[in-house]
Amino acid sequence: MRALREHTSSRAGLQSYLFFMVTEGSGRLVYEGREHRLEKGSCVFIDCRKAYAHTTDPDNLWSLRWCHFDGFNLSLIYEKYLERGGKPVFIPGEKEAFLQVLDSLYTLASGADYIRDMKINEKLNMLCTLLMAESWHPEEAGVSPGKKASVLPVKEYLDQHYAERITLDELAHAFFINKYYLTRVFREQLGVSISAYLLGVRITKAKQMLRFTEKSMEEIALACGFGAAHYFSRVFKDVEGVPPSVYREQW
Repeated sequence: MRALREHTSSRAGLQSYLFFMVTEGSGRLVYEGREHRLEKGSCVFIDCRKAYAHTTDPDNLWSLRWCHFDGFNLSLIYEKYLERGGKPVFIPGEKEAFLQVLDSLYTLASGADYIRDMKINEKLNMLCTLLMAESWHPEEAGVSPGKKASVLPVKEYLDQHYAERITLDELAHAFFINKYYLTRVFREQLGVSISAYLLGVRITKAKQMLRFTEKSMEEIALACGFGAAHYFSRVFKDVEGVPPSVYREQW
């Protein structure tokens, strides 16, 4: 993105994360009540559920390379980034490494590779690895005293048992935790509700089977925890915008 005039971008409540690097010019970021100066080479990594605004300097218009993304595990990655002392604004030691990953992402996103989404996921993982490498500031790292229990075991259980009938009461009983507390902490740590996460896992598994197997809609519906084929078809279309049969044809 290249600014042609003085400009401010303001957002809040987005279910995503933003990384960008200033490649030319300068400006500022307002995030969590603090203002940060941004110069050429500055990088930003922030949680977009929180309000933020970034503005280019009118006398030194900037160019940005950016990536706006999300994922089921990203809230845990970002939490670890903060625990290690990661900052919303930093100057990377290896600027070229970040630029190369961004260039690869842009090339993939504009292409038509039949496994494009898998390759994009690979590059996003590389980006997260670079970010984590830049996060280590032991003088600022640490976990607050009242840290909540991790929901990672619950997430892993859902990843493995998505084909089964799962209720909130059963989850709470299995992990010896109050169901209302589990619901709240799961959303806080992963950014989605338990039901939304489970649906996402089931849809992902169904997409894989539609692409890479010849199984019928009935078989896929049962294997992914949807039960009846007509229910699977309706939910799949609500999420993906097309029925599963059309999705399979497209691939």
